[in-house]
Amino acid sequence: MHESPRDWWSCPGWAHMTRRQSLASMTGLFGMSGVANVTGLASATWMTGLAESLARAAEKSPEKRPKSLLILWLAGGPSQLETFDPHPGTKIGGDVKAIATTVPRLTIADTLPRTAEHMHRACLVRSVISKEGDHERATYNVKTGWRPEPTIVHPAIGAVLCHQQPSNLEIPRHISILAGQWPARGGYLGPAYDAFQMQDPDQPIPNLITYIDKPVFEKRVDSLLGTLEKEFRRGRLIDMDSQRTQHQAATSRALSMMNSSQLDAFDIKQEAADVRTRFGDTAFGRGCLAAIRLIERGVRCVEVELGGWDSHISNHELQSARCLDLDAALASTLNELAARDLLDDTVVFCGGEFGRTPQINPASGRDHWPHGFSVLLAGGNLRRGFVLGETSSAPDLQSEDPTRFTTSPVTIADLHATLLQALGVDYKQELQTPIGRPLRLSDGQVIGQLLT
Repeated sequence: MHESPRDWWSCPGWAHMTRRQSLASMTGLFGMSGVANVTGLASATWMTGLAESLARAAEKSPEKRPKSLLILWLAGGPSQLETFDPHPGTKIGGDVKAIATTVPRLTIADTLPRTAEHMHRACLVRSVISKEGDHERATYNVKTGWRPEPTIVHPAIGAVLCHQQPSNLEIPRHISILAGQWPARGGYLGPAYDAFQMQDPDQPIPNLITYIDKPVFEKRVDSLLGTLEKEFRRGRLIDMDSQRTQHQAATSRALSMMNSSQLDAFDIKQEAADVRTRFGDTAFGRGCLAAIRLIERGVRCVEVELGGWDSHISNHELQSARCLDLDAALASTLNELAARDLLDDTVVFCGGEFGRTPQINPASGRDHWPHGFSVLLAGGNLRRGFVLGETSSAPDLQSEDPTRFTTSPVTIADLHATLLQALGVDYKQELQTPIGRPLRLSDGQVIGQLLT
């Protein structure tokens, strides 16, 4: 695995140490003690054996800790040609140039210079295809892995992960930062799996602080629940969830969160000033830093949204402006996850609902394009420094072949199956929906090339 030129000074060496390295350094301390006696030699030998045994056991373990998912959602449809799949000097290339990255022979657009320094930590899929070209339908498709149906609401992938890997957190397990108009939903899994929505982490989360004395507050809560729950339960099954309603469960979770010490995970002001600066003085950058803190605490899925990519006019100017925010935050996210030893246990998805057309329209814009666009993946057991798929520099726009614009096309369903596999979730598992309909978590197939 390549190392970025900056990594050696951006954080202290101990921050990069694995369990094996830490144990080996402990062994070194014993070995360099200079005590030349049988007891010292036995201690050093015992520590060496212990270190190796523990390290091997950790490496053989299928899960050192539960996996998390970080989604950097680029709402509106980012242009693959102005981000991860430039074609400079061609009819479709536009005004961007290609720049080298830390992966040999891999270039990306010059709108993402800092991200280029961390591409050895990521893999690119340049040939994603879908059948949805409408914003709402395509967002649903990419977030859930399913096309919209009139009879069922599918859960977003973050909701699936939370369902499959429960936790005992007092803060939400599924969080959407800077949530737009179509946040991640629990679908048929129920509203308990909806993403908790918040805005700029620079501001405190509203409604979490009480302004009255604790005894008075508790008395009001007891009175409220006592009155309302009686009405909510009226007419319901006697044994339904031990006579609890969704209202009572949600209220209990909210009260637990209000009193939790885990709330400090949202507070990015606890980070060093230089760390906050690297992510950029933007809501998106702050959201990415907050996401890392939340994942450190054990949150299963965090989605951070960066909107404004819908460039039907003035494509180059709009895409370049969005990339300014994305570049600092994405590069810092990949670097910080690695520095905090989180990248192996966090799967990162960076992309939007579709791409932009190869041809530039009369308004100097690019329109919706689901026929071959890019997503960046990283972390977990996903391959690093790897690219899958290509798009044509001279696409035949008149052809009827659905794969005419790409090599190695990747469907949304297959992408989801691969992400679930990387997260340690059995994507073939079948669940019963509330109406008794059996439904697999994904109807795609794992793309083995993307996994180590």
